[in-house]
Amino acid sequence: MHTRLLPLLIVLMAAVLLALGVPLAVSLAGAQQQKVVVDRIDDTARFAALAQFVTEPADTSGNDVNERRETLSAELRSYYEVYGIRAGVFYRNDAPMAHAPDDFFLPRAGEVRDAFEEALLSRRSHDPEQVWPWQRRTLVVASPVIRDGDVVAVVVTDSPTGQMRSRILQGWMVIAAGEAAAMLLAVGAALRLTGWVLRPVRVLDATTHDIATGRLKSRVAEAGGPPELRRLARSFNEMADNVENVLEQQRAFVADASHQLRNPLSALLLRIELLALELPEDNEEIASVRAEGKRLAQVLDDLLDLALAEHSAPDLQIVDIGAVAAERVAAWSPSADAKDVTLTGVCPATTAWADPVALSSALDAVIDNAVKFTPSGESVEVTVTSNGDTATVVVTDNGPGLTDEELTRVGDRFWRSGRHQNVKGSGLGLSISRALLAAGGGSLTYERHEPHGLRVTVSVPRNAPAGEADGQGLTER
Repeated sequence: MHTRLLPLLIVLMAAVLLALGVPLAVSLAGAQQQKVVVDRIDDTARFAALAQFVTEPADTSGNDVNERRETLSAELRSYYEVYGIRAGVFYRNDAPMAHAPDDFFLPRAGEVRDAFEEALLSRRSHDPEQVWPWQRRTLVVASPVIRDGDVVAVVVTDSPTGQMRSRILQGWMVIAAGEAAAMLLAVGAALRLTGWVLRPVRVLDATTHDIATGRLKSRVAEAGGPPELRRLARSFNEMADNVENVLEQQRAFVADASHQLRNPLSALLLRIELLALELPEDNEEIASVRAEGKRLAQVLDDLLDLALAEHSAPDLQIVDIGAVAAERVAAWSPSADAKDVTLTGVCPATTAWADPVALSSALDAVIDNAVKFTPSGESVEVTVTSNGDTATVVVTDNGPGLTDEELTRVGDRFWRSGRHQNVKGSGLGLSISRALLAAGGGSLTYERHEPHGLRVTVSVPRNAPAGEADGQGLTER
């Protein structure tokens, strides 16, 4: 969410800065050009005043010396030499009264001609189009020379715009620098704002993950963030409290029921044994009742174990997974030999974080199932591996395996395949193992083993869990 909200805020703030900066840049360019145009208007007005009474063209013979024309020519030459601006006063017939430089004449077409024609109509030429820094254009201003109400000549200035464009560009750079600084401040503010808004969301997400992985005591701190998120945190904590209470009641009920039923069940089994003494030894009914009673006792024991597994916190520590797996292989080897099943183990030393009792119980359940459902003459393999972050114990058998539908249900409470209903068991062993492993961050997964059989993988983390051995890490051995 942070990566989605932050770009949105940055784009909005950039749009606002552009909406302010672009008109400011345009206004600055217009102000710079208007300043130049006003200066040119003042200049053309002064030249028009000097040329007002110079009304006749110069005599080419040089006999008629007009002092005003000479003064005007001197002013125009000085103006050109100092400012580099071409200027001239032209009669209505395009003949020059005075001009500088000497090669400055009225063109037949173009911006200078348009300004001249407009000034002949007894009005100053209109403001020229905006010149932008990337345009190499000149700025033309023309003013009429009026005598007795008639336009007798026109003053035309053709100004280079290099300096003006440089000033505009410099102003734009200042605006861009200000926009960049404002954008940096806006990004910093956006980071703080999104962090403040999303901090409760991150805490809520982390707490939800903790609860989902079994740490039901986790709660969300209500401090910080907007009021709506603080209310959400309080509501979430109330929900978590209610869920925890319900689960505690359920676990307590299962544990209490299992415990309370054991005494009458034990008494019932004792009466069955006493009754069996008075019946023939080969009585099938009493044997069936005895078997069902023992099965019910096993189910109650498993239910009590499951309730304890879901309720108790794991005792996590660094464990040699290879040594634990080798020990369980050795413990189950006699049972495998009794069924003529070959049980082998490849168990190199590999350290990981786990509850030794929970791991041993899970391996017992998995290896027991593998040996139980593997036919005589087949084999069961136990292999310990690690990939840096996780250590795994893979138990592979060559039994009948499971169908796709059965794979989706294996590990559910009380579930047993319809093909194995006559095999001893309550259907809770794998559920207990999964609960024990999940409490310590481990997992239990199932998949097919080709050509037939089942592969069960017990995984435990190799990195130190939160709150356990802070800063410790494991290296693969």
